[in-house]
Amino acid sequence: MDPYGYYDFSDEDFFDEALCASEPCEDYSTPDLHAILRRYWGFDSFRPLQLEISQSLLSGKDTIGLLPTGGGKSLTFQVPALAVDGLTIVVSPLISLMKDQVDGLKKRRIPAAYLGTGMLRSEADYTYERLRQGKIKLLYLAPERLARENFVARMHGWNIRQIVVDEAHCISQWGYDFRPSYLNLSALRDSFPQVPILALTASATPDVVADIADKLAMRSPAIFSKSFSRPNISFLVRLTENKMSKLIEILNSTRGSAIVYVRSRKKARETAEILCSAGFAATFYHAGLELHEKNERQDAWQRGQTRIIVATTAFGMGIDKPDVRLVVHIDMPSTLEEYYQEAGRAGRDGERAFAVILASTRDKGIFARRLNEAFPEREFIDKVYDEVCRFLDITMGEGFGLSYDFNPEIMCERYKLPLRHTLGALSILSRAGYFEYIEETDTASRLMFTCKRADLYDLDTDPRTDDIIQAILRSYPGLFADYVFIDEMAIAHKCSVTPDDVYQTLVSLRRQHVISFIPRKRTPHIYMSMNRRRSAEIQLPRAVYADRRNAMERRLNEMKNFVFENDSCRVRRMLRYFGETRTCECGKCDVCRATAAPAPFDPEEFDRKLEEFFHIIEPEKRLDIRSLAPHYPRNIADIADRIRTLAARGLLKIDGHYISRNI
Repeated sequence: MDPYGYYDFSDEDFFDEALCASEPCEDYSTPDLHAILRRYWGFDSFRPLQLEISQSLLSGKDTIGLLPTGGGKSLTFQVPALAVDGLTIVVSPLISLMKDQVDGLKKRRIPAAYLGTGMLRSEADYTYERLRQGKIKLLYLAPERLARENFVARMHGWNIRQIVVDEAHCISQWGYDFRPSYLNLSALRDSFPQVPILALTASATPDVVADIADKLAMRSPAIFSKSFSRPNISFLVRLTENKMSKLIEILNSTRGSAIVYVRSRKKARETAEILCSAGFAATFYHAGLELHEKNERQDAWQRGQTRIIVATTAFGMGIDKPDVRLVVHIDMPSTLEEYYQEAGRAGRDGERAFAVILASTRDKGIFARRLNEAFPEREFIDKVYDEVCRFLDITMGEGFGLSYDFNPEIMCERYKLPLRHTLGALSILSRAGYFEYIEETDTASRLMFTCKRADLYDLDTDPRTDDIIQAILRSYPGLFADYVFIDEMAIAHKCSVTPDDVYQTLVSLRRQHVISFIPRKRTPHIYMSMNRRRSAEIQLPRAVYADRRNAMERRLNEMKNFVFENDSCRVRRMLRYFGETRTCECGKCDVCRATAAPAPFDPEEFDRKLEEFFHIIEPEKRLDIRSLAPHYPRNIADIADRIRTLAARGLLKIDGHYISRNI
């Protein structure tokens, strides 16, 4: 128990205990994975393919797992990590996802840590010492670290038993989300040739799967692929020139939690405001929000206090809300991979859900514009390289190995550059290896107590400082053993002070060597992979520019055809893109519905369904007739006739498009 009366379960004794608890079974060839699953996660059984992937990894075989969004990819390596005596390395592209997974593992008393960009040397050194002592079971890495020879050399001192590559499609130059830093992973296979590699992704075409195996130098990998089919989701496209009106109509005719995807922060805010004005419980979410705002809005939505969250693509990764009934795309996704991942956040509980794209005739031209933004002219790319170096004050022949805070919006404003074309040029220059543009924009504040717990008794603190220390100790376990992410706004709220009061108090405690405090950082940065050179010397290999431009054009055309062509089942078209052959229609998409014969209307079945709807709302509430439409898409006239019949019998009251029971 610490000086303030709270147990701290994350000191060295805790980690020793957790390591002992996770020792492998005596028979390493047949570890009881079900026992580990029950002990740490409380589940009695694995989801489809989780066990098979875990067993393949434990057998020492290179493995590729394709599990759709919500398929439970993380357990395929977290459970095996506890079944071996040693360390599992996990490469992940986003610091926020690494943080969430490490925090979740620590709550389950599983020793885990991460090494990402933006860490202080002292913070990294502490993690290195724990690794040297063998007190970490899972280590999450940003791929950029593997570019440092001294880091890979240090890894040889660790007992590495398994290597996991999450979001593995990022290593493929033919994938929709290629990240040059992932090419650094080749160093892992070169340095640890006998360690099995598990590559995981939620969406990949057959070409991308083959490219993943090639880039990771896998040896005859076992490939486990769950069907991309989501039979509980109805994939619909609605053509409309008034998207807001159609969105409100759809929301009125459906129930349950919803995600509405847009492609700009401004549009997220404006759409949420329109929905609130229309009487919906809605909010918006994007990467530019303060951390406490993100947490508050996400938590309110996950708890059901907010029905609708309007979000950019910054929202959704790592979020597991099973009861999302509706996902709507107001703006066109660029690829079927992107769309499948976002639409797949609906209906994870297996219950019926809807994924809707709202399209207009104007949207047909969007795809060509996005191609030109992602692959601007060569002269413009050269100009962006020069302007970046000028903006960061990097002189000719200098810069190698240095990292710079970098805000592309400020640079574009200063030098009058178009932002989207500039971001495309930054991506191309990164792929070509001239620098690494790292877009991670939201690293929360981190804190660790550097004094002993008993030393807190001797602190000469004022009441406000004492309150803040107590609030921190109550809210965050593990503070004496490792750096922990904190939220100054939440602490301020608990102590009835301002966030600046919290910040100043933490700075003061850092000066007194009571804590190590790393304030939050939101700025993207550029890491110089080589010294600055003249733009005339820049080479863009065909694989970096021309081939990737052609590949993106094909993906854009596939997405465009998916939306605007109505000659075949949308699900069958999408599955064919992912390499699956399907002979029958889904029967649920808008194309299938348009060609299907209407089902006979059963008045008695309708009456039962009506009673169910009334049962789940308050007795005094009215029922919007339009909410029945999705359940009877071809029987609207029959519904109207039946409601009029029930009203004539005195069983219902009709008020516009609302009905209520005549009690």
